[in-house]
Amino acid sequence: MPVSIVIGGQFGSEGKGKVSLELVRMANAARVAVVRVGGPNSGHTAYDRSGQKFVLRQLPAGAVDLNVDVVFPAGSFIDLDVLQDEIELLDYPRDRIFISPYANIITHAQKAWEVDAGLVSGIGSTGSGVGAAIMASVAREAANFPLQRHDAQHCEPLEQYLCDTTAKMRQWLSDDARVVIEGTQGFGLSLYDGGYWPKATSRCTTAASALTEAGLSPIDVDEVVLVLRSFPIRVAGMSGPLPNETTWEDIAKSAGIERNIREFTTVTKNLRRVGEFDPEVVKAAIAANNPTILVLNHLDYVSASASRVEVLESLREMEQSLGRRFDYLGFSPIDMVARDANLVQI
Repeated sequence: MPVSIVIGGQFGSEGKGKVSLELVRMANAARVAVVRVGGPNSGHTAYDRSGQKFVLRQLPAGAVDLNVDVVFPAGSFIDLDVLQDEIELLDYPRDRIFISPYANIITHAQKAWEVDAGLVSGIGSTGSGVGAAIMASVAREAANFPLQRHDAQHCEPLEQYLCDTTAKMRQWLSDDARVVIEGTQGFGLSLYDGGYWPKATSRCTTAASALTEAGLSPIDVDEVVLVLRSFPIRVAGMSGPLPNETTWEDIAKSAGIERNIREFTTVTKNLRRVGEFDPEVVKAAIAANNPTILVLNHLDYVSASASRVEVLESLREMEQSLGRRFDYLGFSPIDMVARDANLVQI
């Protein structure tokens, strides 16, 4: 059984963790593995089967049911403290965690360097050290660069998890397993093609990049899932432009929502900026990723009563602007329903 890749089509926080978990639960395979690419500079949220909420920065959200193999490939970036805390939080089975010896280990010096370099104040970086760790790898021990690369094979606490992750996944795929690659952030933040450099993250956030970081082949992929939200967000401060920017208060008023819907970032706890749906960044994401599935989340922000008429109006407008239909819809942090089911039949 092949590979699914879950990626964001805007500026992050589209609900990729929830979607990854739903793909795991829907997988018709005896073995399922979830691959965590990227690093701890963003959080993924998911609810286990008992309804308990988990916000994870290092372990994939698709693993909260404790029934999948978790893989950190060579293209992953690990904050040891965060990973160990999350393993303890979930009491994750240690024999189901697999880490490439070449996975990058983020150091305190790398995190401090990002702060000192002004990335946190200048572009809204989380200061989690991922960018500095990438730079240390690219510098290749250059004499004039102050940071060194550290990898998992030289990190004693991770010794029990080390293996050739590509060979391991190749064997699983040969045995008809399903592999889900859980991407991070969103296309609008992509380093190369997001269109907002330097107000960008330190990596390319496309499906192709996630696959490269995972160490697998394009031939393995049968599913690319692009996740969107009805009202995209961006980090507060100097993080870059957000088309059609509005306020949380205006969204709540328009939808008849009485509760406070303001969102805060997982890592830095800053208030997120929010905007109305912008088709341009999404069309660029579709062009770059050619997704087989489109998921639209946060439809609960369209109408407090989940009014069929209001939801359908918004859906039609967004789909017409993209020239493409959504395949799945999300009305809450825990649901993902087929577009043509129940309320939203057209």
